[in-house]
Amino acid sequence: MNKEFDDIAPLADDEVRQAIQDILVDPGFQHAVRYIMPDIDWEGFSAAMSSYNTKHDFQFDMIYNTVWMLARKSTTLLKGECWDNIDGSVEHLFISNHRDIVLDAGFLNILRCEQNLDTTEIAIGDNLLIHSWIEKLVRLNKSFIVRRGLGVREQLTASKHMSDYIHYCITTKGESVWLAQREGRAKDSNDRTQISLLKMLALSPEKTPFIDSIRELNIIPIAISYEYDPCDYLKAKEFQLKRDNPEFKKSQRDDLLNMEIGILGQKGNVIFRFGTCINAEIDKITEPDKRVQVEIIANIIDKEIHRNYEIFAGNYIAHDLLHNEQRFADKYTGEDVDKFKNYLHKQIEKIDIENKDIDYLWSKLLEMYSNILKNHLIARA
Repeated sequence: MNKEFDDIAPLADDEVRQAIQDILVDPGFQHAVRYIMPDIDWEGFSAAMSSYNTKHDFQFDMIYNTVWMLARKSTTLLKGECWDNIDGSVEHLFISNHRDIVLDAGFLNILRCEQNLDTTEIAIGDNLLIHSWIEKLVRLNKSFIVRRGLGVREQLTASKHMSDYIHYCITTKGESVWLAQREGRAKDSNDRTQISLLKMLALSPEKTPFIDSIRELNIIPIAISYEYDPCDYLKAKEFQLKRDNPEFKKSQRDDLLNMEIGILGQKGNVIFRFGTCINAEIDKITEPDKRVQVEIIANIIDKEIHRNYEIFAGNYIAHDLLHNEQRFADKYTGEDVDKFKNYLHKQIEKIDIENKDIDYLWSKLLEMYSNILKNHLIARA
């Protein structure tokens, strides 16, 4: 392991045992585990945790079983599709839309385990590392740290450092990487790749043309489709709070609540569908202007994600309700409509703010579910 990246990289295997001991005695970690698994045998759990000496063993046993336990409780179905799009002779940077703070990467990696593929390294923002035990736990789970909230000069240095690390993973370390297409989740599900993300990725290797730097990463987009987003009402609530107070900002408590609801909330069917590596499309680019090249590649990634969405009945219903149409009436039944409307009403009931604007919240929820279909249809046209 290159020591140059010790400040952001996952823990080394010789750090695993001590990190686990530090985590086990942390009251915050104990509380979190007992909250998620109320019936846990703490002595047995501690003994099992203490038996791991490598990140691989920790992930393929403890994390694998824990995330599958959460999946069985919170999903009707969890599966990955189009595995043949992955070239096993190289490592890949997987770029996906972002639905859940914790489980997007968690679900991806247990699905990879099912295919006898190694887990990916995971990019995670330092704004989520609210407690020291969280940082230790995610770095045990092969996460590397994305530094945020820095000044302009410090941010450029941090971005170059992260770009160097991601290229190092793909080309030298032999690790694939997962990265969300944007900082934070698209609250309205209108998923778009951030231009700044692609610019960051191309900061390494130095003096390498933008196209060549991006090609080196063997990017495969992934479309993540949740039938129900358990945090949809929290996103709708945030929309109204920002509408009513443009200065509103989420607190650490809000982030923790989103993580908790995202982990434990009901999601229905969840599909991870792998797109094709974008290198063939990159090779078709003849535009010499780098600024335009960035936009072209962002559009390539977006189209690959959008066309690979799984479209559920709720997406069709949301579109027709939002636009007062019957355009997709053949895609759902009256029972489906009643079920979806009932679901949305229950979600809105959970929103606890003054001056709750029911009509506004209802429209925002419909937008979240209909934007997925809108982008899918455009990508497939």
